[in-house]
Amino acid sequence: MQLTPEHEALRDTLKRFIAQEINPHVDEWEKAEIFPAHQVFRRMGELGLLGLTMPVENGGAGLDHSYSALMAETLAEVNCGGVPLAIGLQTDMATPALAHRGSKELRDEFLTPAIAGEYVACLGVSEVGSGSDVASIKTTARKDGGDYVINGGKMWTTSGTQADFCCVLANTSDGAAHRNKSLIVVPMKTPGVSVARKLKKLGMHASDTAQLHFDEVRVPQRYRIGEEGMGFMYQMEQFQVERLWGALNNAGMAQRAIDITIDYTRERKAFGRSILDNQWVHYKLAELQTEVSCLKAICWQAVEEMVAGRDATRTATVAKLKAGRVMREVADGCLQFWGGMGFMDESHITRIFRDGRLTSIGGGADEVMLQILSKFMGTFPKSA
Repeated sequence: MQLTPEHEALRDTLKRFIAQEINPHVDEWEKAEIFPAHQVFRRMGELGLLGLTMPVENGGAGLDHSYSALMAETLAEVNCGGVPLAIGLQTDMATPALAHRGSKELRDEFLTPAIAGEYVACLGVSEVGSGSDVASIKTTARKDGGDYVINGGKMWTTSGTQADFCCVLANTSDGAAHRNKSLIVVPMKTPGVSVARKLKKLGMHASDTAQLHFDEVRVPQRYRIGEEGMGFMYQMEQFQVERLWGALNNAGMAQRAIDITIDYTRERKAFGRSILDNQWVHYKLAELQTEVSCLKAICWQAVEEMVAGRDATRTATVAKLKAGRVMREVADGCLQFWGGMGFMDESHITRIFRDGRLTSIGGGADEVMLQILSKFMGTFPKSA
């Protein structure tokens, strides 16, 4: 895809913001295992960075998906994965269904302040025992007068300890698993909503992650996004945006891993010469660069399909699968060349190694991506 001066202006703005207002604080946020989302998002809202593809009437820029893609890739400049993940959750994971399927009143109440950075959003889909198998969720929302009464819980909820609202996927009927679910906006201060615990993770430390509990949580039915019973389908649409965002961000993160490893191995000396001077090292880095270049190409092919209005499900799925595997190979391969420093918590390559591992799990595990691709190929058993 040919990027325009407008794309490059966005990249420059984002890079300045990262260098001046995020990276100086990342080490502190990583130790605290949380970052001040309201403070960071409010500043991003002022810069117009939280609603690039969102409706103009809600404060968004109304741009095509290539701008969001560029932002996902550029956020890899952040010296951790957790803060970009929370930003991507705000812009491309928790809010697309609200933006494109929500009523005007619902968008005015929740999307507009999310784009301005006044509200932090989170997404309630996964549950204990129901991760990638979205159809098996147990959370329910029964009708009572003009309200829904929600019971259940959600797991691995990014930004869950400091969010203002959660887009919750819940069963609203006893029908077929793919037709009985609805997406409902739940303000986090609603009585009955509680953070059961803040989760401690292998990586993504700067991003707070929560287990949520809903006990007789009452919200008006007008907080439902779109049609009742269509929540599963809306979430599948939303997943395509999320998966492509993750692939693009990982492409950028993998590129940064290679770049900082080249710098480190050029300076690091062993046996009288730099590590980079060894043929195995610069050949291996060239192989890894080839993999990253291929990943970038498939990511941007998916972006082009989305911008053209075509169904990018297959290409985005390929990108998501490839991203997880390339990220693991690149992070592991690069870390090896850092020697003992690669095992130290203080090294950026170590953080990339930890944070990048999520890609093959979150937003649909590798195995789910393979299942989707098998269906496109016509090889998936019809009885399965």
